[in-house]
Amino acid sequence: MSEDKALFDKGLPIRREVLGADYVDESLAKADDFMMGFQRATTAWAWGWAWGDPTLDRKTRSIINLAMLTALSKPHELKLHVTGALTNGVSVEEIKAILLHATAYCGIPAGLEAFKAAHEVLVKEGALPGGK
Repeated sequence: MSEDKALFDKGLPIRREVLGADYVDESLAKADDFMMGFQRATTAWAWGWAWGDPTLDRKTRSIINLAMLTALSKPHELKLHVTGALTNGVSVEEIKAILLHATAYCGIPAGLEAFKAAHEVLVKEGALPGGK
C-alpha cells in the first residue's frame, strides 16, 4: 500500500467525524477525475497526516484552524471548521474568544468576516438563538 493511500485511509474517518459524513461523502461523490486529485490530497495530507498525528487533540486542532482561517480570511472554510469545532468540544464562548484574539492580530476586516461566518453557522446549528 502506498503511503498516500495509507494516509487517505487514515484521514477519511477523521474527516468524516469532524466535518460530518454527509458533507465529506457529498464532496467525494461530486468530484470528477480532475477534482478527485484534490480530494485525495486533502484527505491524505490534512486529515491523515496532520489531523491523524496524535500529538495534539482535536479540540486544539479546531482552535488552531479557526485562528488560521481567520488570518487567511477564508470564511467558507471557517464555516466548515466552526461546525467541526463544535463537534470537537469547542464552546461558543471559546469560539468567540478565538475570533477576538485572531482579530487583534489579523485585523478588523478579517475578524469581521470570521465573526459573520461563525455566527451564521452557530445560529444554524442551534448553538445561538436566531439571527439578530
